[in-house]
Amino acid sequence: MIAQNQKEFLINRIVDKLTEFLVIDSSIGLTDALKVVYNSKVYQQLQDSEGDLYVQSPSYIYELLKQEMTEQA
Repeated sequence: MIAQNQKEFLINRIVDKLTEFLVIDSSIGLTDALKVVYNSKVYQQLQDSEGDLYVQSPSYIYELLKQEMTEQA
């Protein structure tokens, strides 16, 4: 089992990468990209204590985020 601090580190790293991907791909500012990430269902899934989405690659999770954004549009 992974320690809580390790899980938090991985989640923070994923959030950093998702934000970076959004800024580059969508040409939006850092603040807006962070809002998108933190208000997403994907972020909720990352925080789920029983889930294990945080072990996936940031690129895979970004694809999930893009899909979520497309569905909301």
